[in-house]
Amino acid sequence: MIETGIPLKAINEESAREKSLRHGLPNTLHLYWARRPLATSRCILFAQLVDDPSAHPDKFPTEDDQAVERNRLYGLMKRLAKWENINDKNLYKAAKQAILDSNNGVMPAVLDPFAGGGSIPLEAQRLGAEAHASDLNPLAVIINKALIEFPARFCNQQSVHPTQGAAAQDKAGGLADDIRYYGRQLRDKAFAKVGHLYPQVEDEHGEKHTVIAWIWARTVTNPNPANPVQVPLVRSWWLSKKKGHEAWVKPNINPDGTIRYEVQHNADGPKGDAEGTVNRKGAVSIADGTLIDFKYIRNEAQNKRLSAQLIAVVGDSKSGRVYVSPANNQIVAAQVSIPDNPPNCDIFDWPGRINVFRYGMTEFADLFTNRQLMVLTTLADTVAEVREQVLADTLQAGLPEGVPLDDGGNEAVAYADAIAVYLALAVSRQTDYSSSICSWHNTGEKMRNVFARQAIPMTWDYAEANPFSTKSGNFMGQVNWVAEAVENVPATPQCEAHQEDAATRDYSDVVVSTDPPYYDNIGYSDLSDYFYVWLRRMLKPVLPSVTATQMTPKAQELVANPYRHDGKDGAAKFFVDGFNHVFARARQSARTDVPMTVYYAYKQKDDVTGVSTGWYALLDGLIHGGWEITATWPVRSELSNRMLSSGTNALASSIVLACRPRPVDAPSIPMRMFTSVLREELTAELKTLMASGIDPVDLNQAAIGPGISVYSRYSRIREADGTDMPVQKALELINHVLDEVMGDADADYDPDTRFAVKWYQAYGWAQENAGIADQLSRSCGTSPDALVRGGVFEAAGGKARLLTPKELNGDWNPLEDDHVSLWEAVVRMAGVLDDNGVDAVVPMLARLEKRLPLDQIKGLGFRMYHEAEKCGDTEGAIMFNALVSIWDDLALNAMKVADNLQESVQGEFDVE
Repeated sequence: MIETGIPLKAINEESAREKSLRHGLPNTLHLYWARRPLATSRCILFAQLVDDPSAHPDKFPTEDDQAVERNRLYGLMKRLAKWENINDKNLYKAAKQAILDSNNGVMPAVLDPFAGGGSIPLEAQRLGAEAHASDLNPLAVIINKALIEFPARFCNQQSVHPTQGAAAQDKAGGLADDIRYYGRQLRDKAFAKVGHLYPQVEDEHGEKHTVIAWIWARTVTNPNPANPVQVPLVRSWWLSKKKGHEAWVKPNINPDGTIRYEVQHNADGPKGDAEGTVNRKGAVSIADGTLIDFKYIRNEAQNKRLSAQLIAVVGDSKSGRVYVSPANNQIVAAQVSIPDNPPNCDIFDWPGRINVFRYGMTEFADLFTNRQLMVLTTLADTVAEVREQVLADTLQAGLPEGVPLDDGGNEAVAYADAIAVYLALAVSRQTDYSSSICSWHNTGEKMRNVFARQAIPMTWDYAEANPFSTKSGNFMGQVNWVAEAVENVPATPQCEAHQEDAATRDYSDVVVSTDPPYYDNIGYSDLSDYFYVWLRRMLKPVLPSVTATQMTPKAQELVANPYRHDGKDGAAKFFVDGFNHVFARARQSARTDVPMTVYYAYKQKDDVTGVSTGWYALLDGLIHGGWEITATWPVRSELSNRMLSSGTNALASSIVLACRPRPVDAPSIPMRMFTSVLREELTAELKTLMASGIDPVDLNQAAIGPGISVYSRYSRIREADGTDMPVQKALELINHVLDEVMGDADADYDPDTRFAVKWYQAYGWAQENAGIADQLSRSCGTSPDALVRGGVFEAAGGKARLLTPKELNGDWNPLEDDHVSLWEAVVRMAGVLDDNGVDAVVPMLARLEKRLPLDQIKGLGFRMYHEAEKCGDTEGAIMFNALVSIWDDLALNAMKVADNLQESVQGEFDVE
């Protein structure tokens, strides 16, 4: 089905909604970057493994029979997309049966050789397939083992220490219950050792509160030699911007040049440039106004001359956060010696991604305060103690000793190992909230973790969490996130994850579905080291097969890092060659009776002319590896309007490519013939896509499927000079045909619409000379006066312009308007929808149905999104996309309104 049709809109909606579902999703087990949404992974796998009914004429002999079965399968996919249905046994029984029916009664084995965060293997397991996950990155392997391998070893096993209100004991519920129990043991043991470092704070009324966080400001020596005092580098003095609960820090300069920080509880805090002392341009000294550039700050930092001062303490109370000025006992409590054997592995210098290196933080231990290092090393080293306790308890409960987890065990020793793995993941999660890179979120009043984005940035004022509190950034919170994730994994059938290189691993007898690295977007290994240096400390005795290397492997990682591969060109060659090799190897032995699926996070802002982008490299690798691309689908984890409003879809929008091995005797053709075939096939497919309910924002990406399918079916396409046509030229031709198809309707437009489209293409909503309007309008069979009377144009004082959707958003009855154009219908409805919502548009559409063909209105909506995107009109693109994306619902409701109006206002719809 992945090659014929899927309910794309429903899948995208559920994938976007999934981001708002915080609790229970398996991705809360541990952070990893650019995970695929579970809904997307689940539905794409189902469509990949299930045949379209037309493939079985013996079972579905007529087109009507096939349509009925296809609708049933679509219904299954829509239900599968919903996270709330994961425990619907009947649904998953039907889904598994559909897969078996398409595979001769045998469930296929599914492999993701770039498993990453584990979405694809996990959802393959949920659908009943034997999932195989591999990755070069040990952090990814540990995560995948914890999701698909270890829960299955202890499926339906009772917890050793069942607690009141315990999770269900089916699947991995017992394991999750023990993770919580032994997580509390780990916290209590660590608190007994270092709890004294986290004293309560006393407010101005003498009431004591548990500290949630300490807010620190890095300081640098004022560069003015006449006043060499320590001055703070602060992004914002605000602690809370919550209305009615505002709090901010007021710095007071003492006569000796030192600074006293005082928390204010009012809304009179600093505004604008005075909100902090540092911004993107540099810093300013609050002592005397001296400007401080980043070059000076970096030099001071590299020479270990940056310090820090406590500027506020955040406490917990029944009524919310309590913000307190710093006291001496709080400062003294943080004065801890660095512990023995901190993680001293080197940080890689990747400008723009890992900026801390430029500020003297060259080893991972540099990213933490001494107190943070003390508590983290204590938690990490206490995991081994708790593991021994688990082993003793499990043996006492009657489990045989067995063999270790890493050797395939599933009894007492292995269970103790498994608990240690999950506790280690909780400690690793804690490091994301226990670093001097963390900051305080002054609108949400909570900790902001290190990896708020896919980088390790420099922070100036940072927040130090209390891991022993019960609020933001606490350790038991990390344990509970891990336990919740384990509760919601399928835990059957038995699956496996291994550390292997995708370029050298075996692909025999597996169906491949994978989400490979995104060119140079994310430095997975360099970022993973942040966690791996801690995980290896805890898990080296437990998972020796995964923790053999001191840091994550870098040399073979398929990421186009110009700082590791001799510049931009070297990085591009490494990436292209690597993809070619991986897909060629998969072509040799992977199953060919089921299509391979490959995800790629295509960015609309990608360079469309260069050859060194990841998108071209992926297509090039697939095609040169011997694959034919048979379909592409644009899948999203963001709502389309949200993506558009940000001006880019970044990594929110991906393309899924379905691929089959290209026959070894595939023909070659000249470019002239290719262009003819491309235009013929793509024109038909585009019209089908536009009628299928696809959103305009997805059309360009969806068009790549049928277009690149034509390109990839030939062994070579010869240009006039005898050279092979490169893939980027094929993509340019696809875009050209898309423009042609969008313009095909010009001849069918009314004169006003023909003029408006051409004017918009040239000038958008801007004013232009009225003489130009006169010339263009006459060539289109209309005039500026007629356009003004038509209500879509303004011409006065020698200037002319189109009226915007915002200006045409008032009440409008097309049955009472004697001059209705297609343009007016689309622009008015887009404006009304944006301002007043669906209910205001439906009556308009109900009346328009008697004046204009609805398919032409929808088609112009597609066209206008396309034109708006081309001319950079983001606001217009959002409005036109919104109109078309809900078209089916609008049309259905308009039919009902039309029926009601027909009954209540007899004859109204007879107006011509």
